[in-house]
Amino acid sequence: MASDALTLDGVHAHYGRSHVLHGVGFALRKGHLLALLGRNGAGKTTTMLTIAGLLKATGGRIMAADREIEQLQPETIARLGVRLVPQGRRVFPSLTVQENLTVAAQKRPGANPWSVERVFELFPQLRPRHRQRAGTLSGGEQQMLAIGRALMGNPDVLLLDEPSEGLAPLLVVAVADGIAKLKREGLSIILVEQNFTLAMNLADDVVVLNTGRVVCSESADAVRANPDIATRHLGLF
Repeated sequence: MASDALTLDGVHAHYGRSHVLHGVGFALRKGHLLALLGRNGAGKTTTMLTIAGLLKATGGRIMAADREIEQLQPETIARLGVRLVPQGRRVFPSLTVQENLTVAAQKRPGANPWSVERVFELFPQLRPRHRQRAGTLSGGEQQMLAIGRALMGNPDVLLLDEPSEGLAPLLVVAVADGIAKLKREGLSIILVEQNFTLAMNLADDVVVLNTGRVVCSESADAVRANPDIATRHLGLF
């Protein structure tokens, strides 16, 4: 649909002989944030890797920019505007903050393209560290840099896999504030997050996975009104 930035329809994925995703389907609406939740091992990261092309779907369709992407190479999917910020951040440790950003720059159509300066406006903590090697940053600063690096590709869809993992509370707030600003600017986002409160503060829609299957797909308002419809599948809260 024209109102959807990304759609998954009956997506299957395997690791070798292990069948991990079993017909996963949901839609990310343009300019909205979808929280993808589930227990450890539920298939959340596998879903993100499959969307990004780092794991090939073995069935079903993934649509982005009105194009099927499930069999494309990761670099092609990135050029089409789908960017992944992976779990564990994975910045280039020997490059400076500024070099990490500039090496990821990609021109794509858009009224307000991302630049190093714009990333520093989003995450001011990075500005005084622009000449510092990324490997010497704190975990929270590395997470901000990883998000900024993905933004330098001017994505239409941003995939965030556990952005608050391992961060001190103040840095969780700073990262969440940055994500909220991106959402207000109209970026379409899928957020995988174990912090249920953080996810629900940001989400427009909620999808819960369990053993590689969608077991809950609701508006965030519905989940906020009745959290049990989501949390009974999570086993954590």
